[in-house]
Amino acid sequence: MGSNLFHVVRNPQFTALFMLGADDQAETVENVDAELRLPDGTRWSATFMTLGEISRVMNRWKETGENFGGSYFQCPDLVILPEGGVEAMVKSLHGIMAAGSPEGVLGRLE
Repeated sequence: MGSNLFHVVRNPQFTALFMLGADDQAETVENVDAELRLPDGTRWSATFMTLGEISRVMNRWKETGENFGGSYFQCPDLVILPEGGVEAMVKSLHGIMAAGSPEGVLGRLE
């Protein structure tokens, strides 16, 4: 397994740290964990995935037996996107913030 590469996006609303895998490209990544840091000091977790990536993961689990043979998918801080790439992920974070707060959508980190 390769080491993680960190892709950081800063703007006045938040700083987002995307933990890319060694083979991931920021323009096309479809499955990535991220940390959102707000100006008030709070930190939030997000798992970004496309529908296509969820399907690939569940199909792989059918073979490996994980999650009862791919019979379900669960992730508490999941944000599902129609397309991959950090740009689409940042756009979704702007939407989450425009709705008021990441609370109830993302996982709060202590």
